[in-house]
Amino acid sequence: MSEHPKKVVLLDLDGTLTKSDPGIIGCVVKTFMEMGYPVPDDAELHRFIGPAISESLQRNGIPDDKLDEGVRIYRKYYSDEAVFDDPNNPGMKVPGRLNNTIYPGIPEQLAKLRADGYYLAVASCKPQYQCIPICEHFHLDTMVDGIYGASKDNSRLDKDQVIRWAFQHIGFDENAGDKALMVGDRWTDADGAKACGLDCLGCGWGYAEPGELKAHGAYRVLDSVDGLAQAVEEYFAEVFMNAS
Repeated sequence: MSEHPKKVVLLDLDGTLTKSDPGIIGCVVKTFMEMGYPVPDDAELHRFIGPAISESLQRNGIPDDKLDEGVRIYRKYYSDEAVFDDPNNPGMKVPGRLNNTIYPGIPEQLAKLRADGYYLAVASCKPQYQCIPICEHFHLDTMVDGIYGASKDNSRLDKDQVIRWAFQHIGFDENAGDKALMVGDRWTDADGAKACGLDCLGCGWGYAEPGELKAHGAYRVLDSVDGLAQAVEEYFAEVFMNAS
C-alpha cells in the first residue's frame, strides 16, 4: 500500500471484533487450576481480557519464576487443546481461541469502511500466531487488510509496540499525510494509542469497566457496533479538515 495519504483504522480483536470472554476465561481458570493457585474471582477474570496474559498472571499472584510456565499452560488450552464446547457448532469441541463469536454487525461495519477507502488492520496484544488463525476461522482475514499482534517471545508485547509493528508493515508515513485511529475496548488500547500519538475510539460493547476508556483518554466511546463506521468517518473528516 504505497499511496498517500493513507487512512488507517487499527482494530483491537478481543472485545472489539469478537466476544471472546468464554474462551479466554476458560483457559485462565484451567491455568490456575493446573498450577495449583486459587482461581481469581469473576471480576478479576474479566480483567484478563485485553492486557498481555503474562501481565495479568503476575497481577493475580503468579510468581515471576512461574510466569513462563503459566503462559505455556494458558497457550496450550487457548491454541491446542480442544476441550471447550463450540458456540458456533453445537456438539463440537474447540480450543479456547475458537470458543468465541463475532459481534453482530461487525462484518457490515468493516465492509462499509473498506468500501470507503480505509486501510483496516487488526492490532492486538494477543500473539500474532494466534490472531491469524482466529481471524481466518471467522473470515475476518477477508474483511481487513492486515493482521498484527504481539510476538511469541514477548519481545513485542504492549499495544504501542504492536501499533508500531503494524505501521512498519503498512508503510505508514505521517510526514506524507497519513492518519490513523485506534479502535478498542480497553485501557490498553487507549494508552497504546496515546503512546503512539494517536486517538482512540472506545468500544462500549467490550470489556472495559465503567469509566475506564474515558479515564485513559478515549476521545469518544460508542455504545453499539452500529455506529462504528459513521464514527470513524466523522473522525477522519475532522482530522483531514484540520490538516488542510
